[in-house]
Amino acid sequence: MSKALLRSGLIVSAMTLISRVLGLVRDVVIANLLGAGASADVFFFANRIPNFLRRLFAEGAFNQAFVPVMTEYKQTRSFKDTQDLLAAVSGTLGLIVTVVTLVGMVGSGVVTAVFGMGWFMEWYQDGPEAYKFELASLLLKVTFPYLWFISFTAMAGALLNTFGKFAVSSFTPVFLNLAIIVAAIFLSPHLAEPELGLAIGVFAGGLLQFLFQFPFLAQLHMLVRPRWAWHHPGVVKIRTLMIPALFGVSVSQINLLFDTVLASFLATGSISYLYYSDRLLEFPLGLFGIAIATVILPALSSRHVEESKAGFMATMDWGVRMVWVMGFPAMLGLIVLSEPMLRVLFMRGEFSVIEVTAASKSLIAYGIGLQAFMLIKILAPGYYARQDTKTPVRFGIIAMVANMVFNAALIYPLGYVGLALATAMSGMLNAGLLGWGLYKRDIYAPSRQTLLFAVKVVLAAVGMALLLWWLSPPLAIWAQWGLFTSSLHLLGYIGAGALCYGSLLLIAGVRLRHFKTL
Repeated sequence: MSKALLRSGLIVSAMTLISRVLGLVRDVVIANLLGAGASADVFFFANRIPNFLRRLFAEGAFNQAFVPVMTEYKQTRSFKDTQDLLAAVSGTLGLIVTVVTLVGMVGSGVVTAVFGMGWFMEWYQDGPEAYKFELASLLLKVTFPYLWFISFTAMAGALLNTFGKFAVSSFTPVFLNLAIIVAAIFLSPHLAEPELGLAIGVFAGGLLQFLFQFPFLAQLHMLVRPRWAWHHPGVVKIRTLMIPALFGVSVSQINLLFDTVLASFLATGSISYLYYSDRLLEFPLGLFGIAIATVILPALSSRHVEESKAGFMATMDWGVRMVWVMGFPAMLGLIVLSEPMLRVLFMRGEFSVIEVTAASKSLIAYGIGLQAFMLIKILAPGYYARQDTKTPVRFGIIAMVANMVFNAALIYPLGYVGLALATAMSGMLNAGLLGWGLYKRDIYAPSRQTLLFAVKVVLAAVGMALLLWWLSPPLAIWAQWGLFTSSLHLLGYIGAGALCYGSLLLIAGVRLRHFKTL
């Protein structure tokens, strides 16, 4: 089982790497086009709202509720029953998402007023930045249909994952990145408002992702006709699990959305700084944390159906080891090399050294919580695989209330950096509560071998971080170098850090067998 999980994890990571690299290219193109000014703020706002709802209807709560139930049907019911469940879920979810999408498009002004309250007040008072509210309302009408496309895409991806087809769903985001890049290069320069071209790219990317899944569903004979079935037993179970999970699994996204509301009251550029920081954070989070979580949920669901407690705990242990060995050095590396990475990736066109310095501060603040965010991706499935969505909700409520308190305490002295730090702190609290809950219920506790493994990882990662800190020059020197020179230096430092980290792990006694055996 461990070898199968490792192989699946590597497949997902490889596909995710392609997607994340293209995602960085997309952000480089956007930074060059819009920088971190008002236009960028508005586009990122219009893109964040449907992406937040995507977490609720698709990749987040729905996925965590759908996979365990689908796994149960696949292993204990007939193939026809499994097809019938998919038809019922797609039809029921489809109607709900269609209504939400139409309401969002028609009421885009109301949505903007709620989540961009600062801009709405400017518009209401006829202030100098009233145009932000009007432009954001327009862009939302274009980006909101993305929610419809991605909801079905995510459902198809979750289904494919239960059949062991992990590569397809992991590769699908490539089409969104390509669509936005093409729109930024060939469409936006010809528009008076280039951010509108990017919004069209989001729409096109959602459509491409939706269509890409069809051939793979057909291979599994899972292209079924959707039907409304609110009272179907499987749908009842999924929505019963999903309703509390709507909150619990999306706490970090709710926190980010709340940050957006508060940032709309701050100086121009605040939303953009948070966006660029979050995008760099999402690279290791998606490459390692989400990739491992993607393969571990079906495995945990199977262990639960088989009533294998030892197998369940061993699978959890494997997941924790994997995100620890990847996440902790990524966290320290992101903090130490925050300015060089932002300089190499984004400092061109409208994105200057001033924006690099500003965004690096929020990146460091976000980075402090990276390991916690990764652990949440592994610990939460420990509940969802057992069809327990209520417990993470209770912890999620505590974490979100704490985030609001942290925001209130930190926004005045630190501004947008305080918002990022509050999100990191609430993430650490959420991860701690999830781990504590699993331990108290005798569901999972890290083995002695895993605890020793974690200590070795921490020591090796700290050694790596000290080396990178010693090697990297100040930003003023980075700014003097051209793109080619600075890129070579950054790649060299990353390579030196990876070599140092790997060597220290070997010295500490970590071997390949520690990743193959549970």
